[in-house]
Amino acid sequence: MRSWTARHWLWATVAAVAIAAITGTVAGLIPNPLFTRMIEAPWWSYPVWLAAAVLSGLLVATYAGPRTEQQRTRRGVVGTVLSFLAIGCPTCNKLVVLALGTNGALNWFGPVQPVLAIGSLALLGFALRARLRTTSACPSPVAA
Repeated sequence: MRSWTARHWLWATVAAVAIAAITGTVAGLIPNPLFTRMIEAPWWSYPVWLAAAVLSGLLVATYAGPRTEQQRTRRGVVGTVLSFLAIGCPTCNKLVVLALGTNGALNWFGPVQPVLAIGSLALLGFALRARLRTTSACPSPVAA
């Protein structure tokens, strides 16, 4: 990341802010009139939310290089989706309530959310590390 240009850092910042705004709004971590949480967010939701947004923003910035054929990875997308599931309200997630019912969402999915949070941050970190290694191992040619 030491060799990143201002373009990379701009992409990282814009992506991190956008991801934080979207996931925070939909998960009800940012108070808004569209989405309200039925259950108060646990304390760990806020650091996970911000860390996932920063890691996702940095991951997006790795694609801001020259227009070349780049290896795509699904780990970053899966990590971002898992972090959203981890910070979201268990009873507000329609798919979870449909699959498990309200009691299942509270008694089964709620306790699993910290594990999803750890897994999502691990996947995002692994994807970022893989992208940074690939970028430094195969530098793109400089235009004359």
